[in-house]
Amino acid sequence: MFEKNENALIEMGASITTREIKQQPELWQEAFANFKAQEDRIKTFLDQITSINGEKIRVIFTGAGTSAYVGDTIMPYLNQTGDTNRYQFESIPTTDIVSAPYDYLKAEATTILVSFARSGNSPESVATVEIAKKVVKDLYEITITCAPDGKLATASKGDTRNLLLMMPALSNDQGFAMTGSFSCMSLTAMLVFDQHTTDQKGQYVETIIAMGHEVVQREAEIQAIIDLDFDRIVYLGSGSLAGLTREAQLKVLELTAGKLTTMFDSSMGFRHGPKSFVNEKTLVFDFVNNQSYTRQYDVDILEEIHGDKIAAKTMAIDVDGELNFTGDRFTFANGSADLPEGYLALADVMFAQTVSLLSSIKVGNTPDTPSPSGTVNRVVKGVTIHDYK
Repeated sequence: MFEKNENALIEMGASITTREIKQQPELWQEAFANFKAQEDRIKTFLDQITSINGEKIRVIFTGAGTSAYVGDTIMPYLNQTGDTNRYQFESIPTTDIVSAPYDYLKAEATTILVSFARSGNSPESVATVEIAKKVVKDLYEITITCAPDGKLATASKGDTRNLLLMMPALSNDQGFAMTGSFSCMSLTAMLVFDQHTTDQKGQYVETIIAMGHEVVQREAEIQAIIDLDFDRIVYLGSGSLAGLTREAQLKVLELTAGKLTTMFDSSMGFRHGPKSFVNEKTLVFDFVNNQSYTRQYDVDILEEIHGDKIAAKTMAIDVDGELNFTGDRFTFANGSADLPEGYLALADVMFAQTVSLLSSIKVGNTPDTPSPSGTVNRVVKGVTIHDYK
């Protein structure tokens, strides 16, 4: 797909999605440059926010669908490397906040609501901000979005309590499925709250750029997996990479219009019932963590499933480490064993996106417009937002 000419891709209904997956490494470089240019502005904004009665400031990462999975992916990593003396990091989907705000918002807790949004027009995203302003007495916002003309972006103008961080223009995905928007928003939020030095973060970004290019160059290896006889896909992982499994499986559902059945879980959690999902037509992928302790659990479940001989393919997506799976591996030659899980997730998601793209073609779908019924839309429709009192 990545080597096909534009006319061929248009005929397959895949030109937009293919381009948007492939261009991500360049977008990551742009996102990092944007962050560096705004570091002082970001620091000034955060420094103005103080807690009440010495309590930690709540940082709520929120969004719907893929945008919610941004928070699920980065939160575990930031619990290691963010300023946890000052912040309490949480990931709560807008869909949960809107439907049950009493369960998630605290009036007396100083809160930074970090909204992730490709378009900024999803009804739940807009409603979450409106409800939070009614409930939380001391509310600040960071709006991370790809569309300058979206409702969230335009609402931030002139609001000193709202820091708008625009993503690279080309990350505003025009295809059905979010790809570059997911990875750029994830990267930007990590850069904001990760306490590593800017130089160190720059090194991490350079590494994932090389890994992203490697996915493109090794498409034939991924195609060989997709050529197998399968109708189910499982994604597993730990920590931030467990959060990533949600996004990885969603891409398969979206781009195949549900023609392939998917499941996600943590490496440790999978044994507790969900493993019964695996049969001889199942691909099992595990995003193997670089953290040496956590890595043991990822490798353990891979070895177990491989030993059971119950799956069509059991594969590690990894960087070479001291402990490695003895079965099939997609190992990043350009990766680093020192790359933290939050950044590793962005290279891993390019692998998963490519699996979804190739799977969509395999089942006879068109990746750019994968919902033939039109009942699932690029920006969600048909949502009723009830008055909050």
